[in-house]
Amino acid sequence: MADAVRVRFAPSPTGHLHIGGARTALFNYLFARHNNGSFILRIEDTDRTRSTEEYIGSILEGMRWLNLDWDEGPYRQTDRFDIYQRYAQNLLKEGKAYPCYCSPEELEQRRQEALAQGKSPKYDGRCRNLNSPPPDRKPAIRFMMPQEGEIIVDDLIHGKVVFDNAQLDDLIIMRSDGTPTYNFTVVVDDVDMNITHVIRGDDHLNNTPKQIHIYQSLGYELPSFGHLPMILGSDKARLSKRHGATSVIAYRDMGYLSEALVNYLVRLGWSYGDQEVFTIDELIRYFSFEHIGKSAAVFNPEKLLWLNSQYIMKSTPGELVDLVMPFLIKEPIINEGQISDRVWLSKAISTLQERSRTLVELAQSLTYYIADEIEYNVKAKEKFLNEKYLANLTEVKASLETVDTFVAAEIEKVFTSASQKLETKLGNIAQPVRVAVTGKTESPGIFEVLEILGKEKTLNRLARAIHVITMKS
Repeated sequence: MADAVRVRFAPSPTGHLHIGGARTALFNYLFARHNNGSFILRIEDTDRTRSTEEYIGSILEGMRWLNLDWDEGPYRQTDRFDIYQRYAQNLLKEGKAYPCYCSPEELEQRRQEALAQGKSPKYDGRCRNLNSPPPDRKPAIRFMMPQEGEIIVDDLIHGKVVFDNAQLDDLIIMRSDGTPTYNFTVVVDDVDMNITHVIRGDDHLNNTPKQIHIYQSLGYELPSFGHLPMILGSDKARLSKRHGATSVIAYRDMGYLSEALVNYLVRLGWSYGDQEVFTIDELIRYFSFEHIGKSAAVFNPEKLLWLNSQYIMKSTPGELVDLVMPFLIKEPIINEGQISDRVWLSKAISTLQERSRTLVELAQSLTYYIADEIEYNVKAKEKFLNEKYLANLTEVKASLETVDTFVAAEIEKVFTSASQKLETKLGNIAQPVRVAVTGKTESPGIFEVLEILGKEKTLNRLARAIHVITMKS
């Protein structure tokens, strides 16, 4: 086996890239990069009834979005059937596998009978030494497991795990229709691709002793195995849709930053001191199996949301322009190509990014800057767009019309002057103006907001608010 580290991520394309799968991919990626090794992507698509091209595309899309760039692949198992057949035939010739003529119906009947008698439902081995096979059936091929002794999995995370060989099934490695099965293909692929470390979820730990026996029968050195703890929901059950979104693509579409999701996923089961936020370079530098815990990790959507807000806050407005644009188009807040002034948009974003937890929230918050006409919050309209504040709005509008340089410092002078002239608190000027121009009672600093809106849009919105009040009275 090659000296250089070679790891693989091998998803089955029976769904979108799952959070658990993404974390497995991430840990393989970090281990490879930490050791200057190779990260291989392999699509395990032998389940032809459930695997689809759509899901393959979605998995690749999710990997690219997370910036988990692979060095080789994506290989597809459906392109490798002749390789599996060759390995299986060699095992047959060497007496390490045998043809099995039992039908699925017969196997299920025996399984039920064994369960009813309180016995293990494993295959009873009746085809092991079959002298006269039925002539009218095409056989499957079963691997001949040892029936005595123990097999020890020396796991990088869980330590030594012992399995009793007597409990292992003579598993089918090739079905009667000529298609290979998972436990066989994964070994053949890992052997063929010189995989040095198999890093995967601990739901695969029970498969490992079976696979070790296949490795040994093929005469190949074992890779190192590391089985990652599961990701659970808040109720400590396996993470599923009832706990919220579980696919990587769903989080992208909800406005999460890929860096935030990567940072959160790596902390599900791995730690480095008390540090919470990591750059990808830091993760590559610090990653090791010694820092992976043995117990299951609990997925906390609120923690992820907080972390995402931190990444939005620390991004530059210029970076956020590109990230938020698809959401502005999708909402739809703008038409594609409508905003050509990136400097203006980045300035608007800079006033809102500390208030936004997702890119969707940021896009929605930008609405009052971009829209030709805004909607008033009902309570805000009732409270501030009425006779009580009509004079305040009228005074501010008239004064703003005379401002030549429409910047926050000059706008603030207008508000201060209006407050003194009308002998009222500055808040009694600012709040009705805020509702008039944003439709809400909360916004960034009102002087900044007006500067970004610009003189024409500000005056138009003040005029509309004054009209709304006068129509009421």
